[in-house]
Amino acid sequence: MFVIIGFVIVLGAIIGGYLLEHGNLTVLLQPAELVIIGGAAFGTIFIGNPMHTVTAMFKSVLGALKGSKYSKAFYVEQLKLLNDIFVYARKNGMAKLEADLDEPAKSPVFQKYPQFLSDRHALDFFCDTVRMAISGGVGHMDLDQLMELDIEIQHHEGSEPCSALITVADALPGLGIVAAVLGVVITMGALGGPPEEIGHKVAAALVGTFLGILLCYGFLGPLANNISKQNEAHGQYMNMLRQAILAFIKGTAPSLAVEFARRAIPPHLRPGFKETEAAIKGGGAATAKAA
Repeated sequence: MFVIIGFVIVLGAIIGGYLLEHGNLTVLLQPAELVIIGGAAFGTIFIGNPMHTVTAMFKSVLGALKGSKYSKAFYVEQLKLLNDIFVYARKNGMAKLEADLDEPAKSPVFQKYPQFLSDRHALDFFCDTVRMAISGGVGHMDLDQLMELDIEIQHHEGSEPCSALITVADALPGLGIVAAVLGVVITMGALGGPPEEIGHKVAAALVGTFLGILLCYGFLGPLANNISKQNEAHGQYMNMLRQAILAFIKGTAPSLAVEFARRAIPPHLRPGFKETEAAIKGGGAATAKAA
């Protein structure tokens, strides 16, 4: 939502300032320039990236427009989930938990948290790691290194869409110059005609440069930065799960394992101790709404 608000502010400031200088908006409406710049930029995406990166980039853009899911209410729910799983394992035994990890979609514990089930990266990370701990023969340090490696790989993959979008954004000013040069070529062919026609063609050519720079620094560049921050937020979330899992497989009490997870949450999103305790004891829904 904030991305869309930002887009509106950028457009409003530019158009408002242009109108204050008594500019003519119709001059800026150059569909041909948009076709040249937008089409060429779209083509560079397919030239420079494999299909899975292209798909991930468009999904990341949609995710940025929707806004980040990582909020205090989100983390409250995740802490409640971790507590439920750890208490369930303590009461029923690790062997019973393994059956839930094998089919989390059918687990009565996981079914209460559809948002967690829908996140395949987090779900696989959690289930695979705990399953390995249950199977035995793997030390705490080895499991920690395994989780760290998984997080690093996920972070690298999550940064690919951002890098692809940055590449496109960096190319836009150059593509704007291409559109401007083509406009100059057309203008040169119209020399000798009416001055008004030549002036219109020169203005159209300059609009190409304007659009390329505007799309780069006003839209795609900041959008890529937003996607990068969302990738960082995902990494912080995965690290929170890592701390909880590591504490639990070391044999700490569920409440302490949850506290390890809470302390790993970024401060601006971290729920308070009493807030977390209230959620675990059954006030989670009310707490999440209040957040």
